[in-house]
Amino acid sequence: MDLSTLHSFRVAACDLNGQMRGKRVPPSYSDKLSKGAVRMPFSALNVDLWGADIAGSPLVFESGDADGMLLPTDRGPVPMPWLAVDTALVPMCLHDDAGAPFAGDPRHALASVLHRYAQRDWSVAAATELEFTLLDASGPQPQPPVNPVTGRRLTDEAVLSMAEMDAFDSFFTDLYDGCAEMGIPAQTAISESGIGQFEINLNHQDAMRCADDTWLFKALTRGLARKHGFTATFMSKPYAEDAGNGMHVHFSVVDGKGRNVFDNGGPKGTDLLRWAVAGCLAAMPGSTLIFAPHGNSYTRLVPGAHAPTGASWAYENRTAAVRIPGGAPAARRIEHRVAGGDINPYLMLAAVLGAALNGIEDELDPPAPISGNAYEIDGLPQLATDWADAIAAFETDPQVARIFSADLIRFLAMTKRQEIRRFGDRPPEDHWLSYLEAV
Repeated sequence: MDLSTLHSFRVAACDLNGQMRGKRVPPSYSDKLSKGAVRMPFSALNVDLWGADIAGSPLVFESGDADGMLLPTDRGPVPMPWLAVDTALVPMCLHDDAGAPFAGDPRHALASVLHRYAQRDWSVAAATELEFTLLDASGPQPQPPVNPVTGRRLTDEAVLSMAEMDAFDSFFTDLYDGCAEMGIPAQTAISESGIGQFEINLNHQDAMRCADDTWLFKALTRGLARKHGFTATFMSKPYAEDAGNGMHVHFSVVDGKGRNVFDNGGPKGTDLLRWAVAGCLAAMPGSTLIFAPHGNSYTRLVPGAHAPTGASWAYENRTAAVRIPGGAPAARRIEHRVAGGDINPYLMLAAVLGAALNGIEDELDPPAPISGNAYEIDGLPQLATDWADAIAAFETDPQVARIFSADLIRFLAMTKRQEIRRFGDRPPEDHWLSYLEAV
């Protein structure tokens, strides 16, 4: 894409909440991006949900609110099909003036984990399954959208309904076209179990590219929904009494000779697979804040509501937090089923892949795989049950400390505590407005 021919274009990095922070720049910047021409305060990636500085953050007054350099990632520029004028977005990462990665940049956190795999001559492939809800946000509370074919508001669940998919065909056609333009590997789409809820899967690919594309897909979906006259949200629980939005991730690991290290030729997988599962389970309670980063997230994480709350694993069992899907041994992989749709893709993949590698490094044996309904099994290690406990656990968990830098742990904890305080000053019935298109 020739950026110099555009009227202007955007440059943006991902903040701790997964929001884009950056600038609109003229085409003259197109040949200067790799030289650090675009600068931004380090604090801008560690603001709260509304974009406010974090009180007491060392990135603000203590350091003079210093700037870093935005440098392009290897994802390259992508079009922005949800806008009326042809333009582009260049995904960026934040560095200091010596070129060192900024510890508070979520993409760098994932890069650090993937570097640990590369040191073993391993690469990681990952895929995400993204659930989102289409709704009408024009009133005082969210409500289901109007069916474009019938003109009547949706009222019921429509699991795997082709009629409901076809009713929103114009939107989904534009969404698939947008994915193709942006190079996002969108695969199957289905009508899910919630009212106005849908799911689209992104194909397996390099783990960093998977995180990039998941981040971009969320922006594309929200933007195109606005063009079609309704709202798309990835918030965990748009309606208190309806299904929540999850985001499952599948991953496998390939060695330098192209072999899947989880494949032993049979259905059970290798010791490396079991060790990776054990690592995921060990880090799960302490990583709750990554999988459920917002107050609204905890309305989804309730027992028996199709969102795992206990750390368990199983073969071909969708009630378990970690599932080993069946199929050909060569495609043996791990599915992590805990995260909500409101996550930061970079932090979520870093948490999952970092935990798996912790288990492999420690040759950690998992408990026996469960059978039956995980929601009815007593004694499983539990995820944090509320936002404040999740923050405290994230700060002190030794598995988390092996995955994320001390600075990122500190910045995220401060950010989330400020959000708790600020939500406490807002009427609960208005909280959904803050989450609607921000997460």
